[in-house]
Amino acid sequence: MTKKILCNGKYRRFVSVNDWEFTERANCTGVVVILAMTDDQKVILVEQFRTPVGKPVIEFPAGLVGDGKKFDGESFDDAARRELLEETGYEAKGMIRFLEGPASAASVSDILTFYIAKGLKKVGVGGGDCDESITLYEVPLNRIEEWLEEQQKRDIWLDPRLYVGIYFLKKWNQIQ
Repeated sequence: MTKKILCNGKYRRFVSVNDWEFTERANCTGVVVILAMTDDQKVILVEQFRTPVGKPVIEFPAGLVGDGKKFDGESFDDAARRELLEETGYEAKGMIRFLEGPASAASVSDILTFYIAKGLKKVGVGGGDCDESITLYEVPLNRIEEWLEEQQKRDIWLDPRLYVGIYFLKKWNQIQ
């Protein structure tokens, strides 16, 4: 299995392995996705404009592990905590790592690592770092599907991972 780099970008590489072309990250060691819900059962979601699809997208807070020199050597757990705080202003008392899998196995090498954040406390404003413009939503779990339908009518993309995450949050809520 010989990997050939076809093109290097600032954040991604275009590579080929046995004539199969795909992209891989050039600046991090992984991707974390955080399923966060407040004690009063409000699901924490973010919205941001995503250039590749040309629209705003509603998604769970997420981000890159070891994103640049400033976070070199960062653990997945630390990245999940950092991203939750940066994007939402929430700190979590506990983070449970529970699932890993490919983001889009045929075209990118990204492996997503999912966390459930519990014991949330609002300690900041969120909104992302200096390169991001993030809108925070706190949506009651008992009306989340209806709320997501309303957002689609606003011509906003919904990350399909939302539905997987909602399933796990409901399951998690039942066993607590």
